Amino acid sequence: MAKLHDFDMERWQSTYENRVDYNLSESGVHPLTVGELVQLSATGSIDDTLIGYGQSNGTDHLRERIAALYKNADASNIVVANGSAEANFVALWHLIEPGDEAVVIQPTYMQSIGVIESLGGIVRPVWLREEDGWQPNPDEIRAAVTGRTRVIVVTNPNNPTAAVMNAAARAALLDAAARSAAWILADEVYTGAEIDGPETPSFWHPDGRVIATGSLSKAYGLPGLRIGWLVAPGEVAERLWARKDYTTIGPGDLTDRLASIALDPEVRPQLLARTGEYIKAGLDIIEPWLQDSGVFQYQRPCAGAIIWARYDLPVNSSELVERLRAEHSVLLVPGDHFGLDNFLRFGFGSQAHTLEAALARVSDCLGAVALR
Repeated sequence: MAKLHDFDMERWQSTYENRVDYNLSESGVHPLTVGELVQLSATGSIDDTLIGYGQSNGTDHLRERIAALYKNADASNIVVANGSAEANFVALWHLIEPGDEAVVIQPTYMQSIGVIESLGGIVRPVWLREEDGWQPNPDEIRAAVTGRTRVIVVTNPNNPTAAVMNAAARAALLDAAARSAAWILADEVYTGAEIDGPETPSFWHPDGRVIATGSLSKAYGLPGLRIGWLVAPGEVAERLWARKDYTTIGPGDLTDRLASIALDPEVRPQLLARTGEYIKAGLDIIEPWLQDSGVFQYQRPCAGAIIWARYDLPVNSSELVERLRAEHSVLLVPGDHFGLDNFLRFGFGSQAHTLEAALARVSDCLGAVALR
């Protein structure tokens, strides 16, 4: 196994997110309490839930509810994981052998790149283009995917740009995968958090070489449950489950039960509507602030409670967010954690008063930097 590189963004967040006054590094919305979630359910109680070892690939009930989110999937296609991070790790661990090539659509959540390289794989990037609305160029996809490509990794809706892949790029990716017999690993954790358009269609297809991952963290406001999942062809799902025996084994009874409540057909729409309300309220605050700043250029997000904004200041993005943290107690994610400097990722899914107060402190910092 090759050397494991530090996961800069996760280490940055885990070190400081609970040690600042205002955390705008989060890409989801303000979370629910256990009580708020349970009150949405007709069952109304979890008091009889054992706090024990759960079914290691997820209970049949939870897997059936996850499968219902995907066309032509059933419980045999589902493996429940401890967050989408474990889901993505297990998938790449299954797919990548030393020397395998992986085409990764970037910028992206950098876990996949670190895991691929640690397994001895070779990353071939295809970059989203700012001038094209953060879409990849279909010709560049076709050129990058060859007979040596083992897997194409795509985050859709995207993190950090919050763009949704358009039909031309999607078709090019699917055609390239079919031509080269490559797998697609589709991280789809922001599905359900779309701002204006319909829910983003999954790359999952029961007859394709596709593994899709999802979770309750972003669109559902339930990151603390640490419930994610993989959707894969039945025989592959069995092998992914076997690999989980070497990682976290499985979710606990309590989180499995709460996840089943969240995905109840009567509860899920309420959670997604709540997320939509937070996103729209946050946009109403942050967009005028960005437009009035004189510093930022951005494209309106399509999904998720994040904005990817380019700034015009003579300072490195990591240096800028360190000043924000140390001098103003506000946490943001720097662009160079995604391989693109002079950008910041703002999370705007906080409660309104929190977001307004945090942005006021960011304004103070930007004014001080501009005067230097």
